[in-house]
Amino acid sequence: MKHIEAVFEAPPRHWVGDGFPVRSIFSYQAHGSAISPFLLLDYAAPTSFEASSQRRGVGSHPHRGFETVTYMIAGRMRHRDSAGNEGLLGPGSAQWMSAGSGIFHSEFNPSRQEAVHLLQIWMLPNRLGIRPGYEGKVVPVT
Repeated sequence: MKHIEAVFEAPPRHWVGDGFPVRSIFSYQAHGSAISPFLLLDYAAPTSFEASSQRRGVGSHPHRGFETVTYMIAGRMRHRDSAGNEGLLGPGSAQWMSAGSGIFHSEFNPSRQEAVHLLQIWMLPNRLGIRPGYEGKVVPVT
């Protein structure tokens, strides 16, 4: 028989940059080693934006020592990083980014109005000394 360890209330939504309103469904900060090797699961529900001349997202920022997997449910997101990797994710696309020993990256919604709907899981790698990397399974955006 399965045992329920705990039940948690839905976390409040917070903004990542100016384009991704997310809820951290679980986080190492809140749940500790019980979720290891996972650090975080962010869910960005679709949010409507008014048309804008500014692109929405998160500008260049550093990461080190963990990996992320992003799955795009709807909308689009462009990834660029300091290792020269770039990708455009659309509905049904996924990317795996290894921050490794250190990387700077940005994520932007290339649309000025289209909503983004995604899941992003952050985890610790099971090996040390990994190099920064990027892998994407991109589904053509129509």
